[in-house]
Amino acid sequence: MGQRLCVPDIDDLRREIVEEAHVAAYVKTEHQAPVGKLHSLLIPEWKWERITIDFVTGLPRTPRQHDAIWVIVDRLTKSAHFLLVRESNILDQLAQKYVAEIVRLHGVPLSIGPELIQDTVDKVQLIRSRIKAAQDRQKSYVDQHRREMEYSVGDRVFLRVSPWKGVLRFGRKGKLSPRYIGPYEILERIGPLAYRLALPSEMSQMHDVFHVSMLRRYRSDPTHVIPTQEIEIASDLSYVEEPVQIIGSRVKQLRNRVIPLVKVLWKNHSSEEATWEIEEHMSRYPHLFDRTVLNFEDEIFY
Repeated sequence: MGQRLCVPDIDDLRREIVEEAHVAAYVKTEHQAPVGKLHSLLIPEWKWERITIDFVTGLPRTPRQHDAIWVIVDRLTKSAHFLLVRESNILDQLAQKYVAEIVRLHGVPLSIGPELIQDTVDKVQLIRSRIKAAQDRQKSYVDQHRREMEYSVGDRVFLRVSPWKGVLRFGRKGKLSPRYIGPYEILERIGPLAYRLALPSEMSQMHDVFHVSMLRRYRSDPTHVIPTQEIEIASDLSYVEEPVQIIGSRVKQLRNRVIPLVKVLWKNHSSEEATWEIEEHMSRYPHLFDRTVLNFEDEIFY
């Protein structure tokens, strides 16, 4: 039947399934406009006045042990510098490199004549006005599909997380994974669109400031609390589905070969949400096979 679910023609059963789906709102897809309207960046008035930076990491090491590239881009002219750095460099080392490579070249403006200055100022003002008009136009387009949302200090909110679908894939049951955890108390408002949350100790390695679009208002109901002690959250607000136990096995017979399958029970999921996985793919978890007593008979299907 593929991805379809067959439900017996029993009115009470169907009504109960629909009611349960409405109650479990934290796993449902939202149909509201995203929160947090667009806030435009300041338009620079001169080259190398405002910059953007990024790091390209995970590269092969050079003979001098460099394994990352620091990309520094001027927002006005879009010119860029690409500096070799190491992932282990601390902030002081990066600051010294910035002074040596960027401030040395762009930190002191050139002395030029008054006529050229006035002509340059006029052109810069024209460019700024056109950029501002384009910026405002794009902001109006984005804000048509967004809505304002503000929270106060002391409010409690849910925090949105996203499971990794590519790691040990949990594709068929991915929609049933919890989308929000919490609730957590708001400690401080950071700018117009970000809030600092009071996170538990097991999430201390995570940055505690989040964009308003990642939050969802909590309306007091103790039965709706989604615990985090059983979910290992990464610093990018993702978590990996973990297998707990093998509860069944069967063999899939193809035309030219046979594929052994095992039925896997996943952490934070009920037995009804167990999935069939290829046994070879689950060999990375040998403890599952050590703890499992395979006293069930293999089922062969075509």
